[in-house]
Amino acid sequence: MRGSCLCAGVVYEVDELASEIKHCACTTCRKAHAAAFNTGAAVALSQFRWIQGEDLLTCYESSPGIYRYFCSHCGSQLIKKVEGKDQLILRVATLDDDPKQVAQSVIWTSHAVPWLAYDSSLKMFEKNQAASLCELTLVPR
Repeated sequence: MRGSCLCAGVVYEVDELASEIKHCACTTCRKAHAAAFNTGAAVALSQFRWIQGEDLLTCYESSPGIYRYFCSHCGSQLIKKVEGKDQLILRVATLDDDPKQVAQSVIWTSHAVPWLAYDSSLKMFEKNQAASLCELTLVPR
């Protein structure tokens, strides 16, 4: 699957998602994405490649050891890396191809905005479900 930023200056390729897709409504994700939630999924580092524009990437340490990478030209956040992890969190909305799965849950509903109603088929977690999108566990395939 390929993905890119808004200006198409940064392009990446991912072989497969290593976790289910989740929405995160925590305050940090809401602020970082200027949206009611962020949609993410884990990807093993070995399954991810920058195709072009890696030199356009800028990173911001949003919490100790948590780095958000975004295009310095258009501002699209593409991935998040957690120091010491062998995976990254892909911003699923930046995929240009269909991941062939849908979001399964919402984490940090305790931080959710009051003006959005989530689909009742999603599993809801007041905080994080075992691990947040910052620390999703890889699922063996």
